[in-house]
Amino acid sequence: MDLGLENKTVVVTGGSSGIGLATVRACLEDGANVALCARGADRLQEVHKTLADAYGEARVFASAFSVLDKDAVDAFAIDVAERFGGCDALVTNAGQGRVSTFADTSDADWREELELKFFSQLHPIRAFEAMLRKSDSGAIAAVNSLLAYQPEPHMVCTSAARAGVQNLLKSLATELAPDIRVNSILLGLVDSNQWQKRFEARDDQEQSRDDWYAALARKKNIPLGRLGRAEEAARALVFLASPAASYITGARLEISGGVSRFS
Repeated sequence: MDLGLENKTVVVTGGSSGIGLATVRACLEDGANVALCARGADRLQEVHKTLADAYGEARVFASAFSVLDKDAVDAFAIDVAERFGGCDALVTNAGQGRVSTFADTSDADWREELELKFFSQLHPIRAFEAMLRKSDSGAIAAVNSLLAYQPEPHMVCTSAARAGVQNLLKSLATELAPDIRVNSILLGLVDSNQWQKRFEARDDQEQSRDDWYAALARKKNIPLGRLGRAEEAARALVFLASPAASYITGARLEISGGVSRFS
């Protein structure tokens, strides 16, 4: 299926690893120009070189900064406009989960988590809104979590923040229509550096990676019997951000292997 991304410009935050990088690659494969950002300058520089070698320097732009730095995000948007002439789709992908209960989450932890989850959406959306409105296919595709609807007792703070973000995205889908579509994906367990670190710290160091992940999937009651892959989440994001999803807005798409408990 032709997604209609040829010569479009897609911006991806948190684009140097995991789902973000998989999304960048998928967009480039479909013919889009891509601007990506991430905090780690060294890692981003390596990724940029690899992508530029594979897809051409003219189609890739990268900048290192935190999306919590409003001035840096605004400057990035100006650079993207100068480099590509505008922006057709924005993929917001930033922020990991915080493991904590209500009892052991401090006020400072709450503020830090809420700021990260909300402003990693707000700053990029505000910075690129005008360009997205000018596009004939403006779209925002946000990465969120099943925690928004299915809170976990050991992730109280993150669950609450994720729920608030999902509410925000639903509101924006109405407020920004008809110029900009706003959709999200809700992630279950997806293989990532976070899970790799937990595997490396496993109790039984003789247990293989495949066996450890299979046991985790059983413990979490994932019907498909495994964790998701970054590229599986990326394909959903690219579709929602593309003109092929032109009549979809305000939607949430689960990428969870069937683990959700809500209808």
